[in-house]
Amino acid sequence: MFDLLPQTTRNCEGLSRRGFLQLGSLAGLGVSLPVAFAGKAIADNTARAEDVNCILIWSQGGISHHDTFDPKPRAPVSVRGEFNVINTATPGVQFTEILPNMAREQKRFGLLRGWNPQNASHGMADQWVMSGRKFNPAVAYPCYGSVVSYRKGFKTTMPPFMQLGSSLSRLFGGGSAGVLGLEHNPFEMLADPNAAKFNVRDITPPQGVTMDRIDRRRKMLARVDQLQRAVDLQPAAYEALDEHYKAALNMITAPATKKAFAIDEEDAKLRDAYGRNKFGQSCLLARRLLESGVRFVTLTSGGWDTHQNNFKTLKDRSIPPVDQALPQLLIDLEQRGMLDTTLVCWLTDFGRTPKVNSASGRDHWASTGFALMAGAGVPGGHVLGATDADGGKVAKDEYHSVDIATTIYKKLGIPANLIARAPDGRPVRLIEGEPIKEWM
Repeated sequence: MFDLLPQTTRNCEGLSRRGFLQLGSLAGLGVSLPVAFAGKAIADNTARAEDVNCILIWSQGGISHHDTFDPKPRAPVSVRGEFNVINTATPGVQFTEILPNMAREQKRFGLLRGWNPQNASHGMADQWVMSGRKFNPAVAYPCYGSVVSYRKGFKTTMPPFMQLGSSLSRLFGGGSAGVLGLEHNPFEMLADPNAAKFNVRDITPPQGVTMDRIDRRRKMLARVDQLQRAVDLQPAAYEALDEHYKAALNMITAPATKKAFAIDEEDAKLRDAYGRNKFGQSCLLARRLLESGVRFVTLTSGGWDTHQNNFKTLKDRSIPPVDQALPQLLIDLEQRGMLDTTLVCWLTDFGRTPKVNSASGRDHWASTGFALMAGAGVPGGHVLGATDADGGKVAKDEYHSVDIATTIYKKLGIPANLIARAPDGRPVRLIEGEPIKEWM
């Protein structure tokens, strides 16, 4: 269960405030929800037509750019690796042979080969790449989805920011709200949408708990709440909790919520086209969540840290689900008229070493890698930047994570001069870079 407040104090009966809030939380209603709803009001159903949403695919571990989107077929085998190259839909652009679908659909997305990560550390990467700001122990910079939640708020009863899967590191605050506060953290959905009996624990009452029973429990807990308020010294916390209850219960009871997660209602052929695996069905679910009013979805996948067996891992396990689902997602969004108002990004920790190591793997590399964007006006078929002969450094059109972040924010309509307030009142500028001008 998610705790609503992290503080712990005790009243005269020995019951901790944390324990009481858990007792009076939605667990008593048979459900639990993250603090993403604390202190937030639900906006009405009217959304601006120009609103741009985002699906961010985060591949934790660091994908080898040599063996995917930036092959070096003329380099020695110690650099080139085991894969051959294939032509893409864009003349003169080649990918490795393990990406046939991405190569065929290359006109649908833009590829940045000139990304310099400036970092080769896990954990640090999750924070830096997903926020655009280098880790600072004095300032916890928020990730993109949290900034969208902070700036734009609710569109419907669905939370503005959701995360599918748990393949990211929070060691340095990656994927979290930082100075913006816990209420802007993502609603995390950890269940596998490819599972035969897929359900979302945090919006589904336990077996045997009907909505009538939830309503009775809600009334009972409200009375307990009133008794505690009379002796509590922190009434403001209860006001925030009221808003939490209101938003969470609206989400639980809204028909649109269950519909958003009813992936089994999709046409079987479309589900097959995405791929009957966790990644493929998560891409399909991400599209459904945007349709239901979610503004930002982070889709996480792991297993990309290929220090050994790099080629077998990429070819047999990691790449095929993405090569199938990601082009299908872009096709699906376009066919539904959603691609112009949806930014799709594929990001990872960093690149990997130019030379193959003795374990048939590649190690961390801080100087080069790739980033991919599609939709929201990103020119399809555009390949930006180039690396040198062995892929070890950027030779042309270099951009950094801060520039990727600024591009994302600009596409989403977030002002570049956005200032947030740290808990101690300090102003914190959230955006520092320059947009990738070729993609604007």
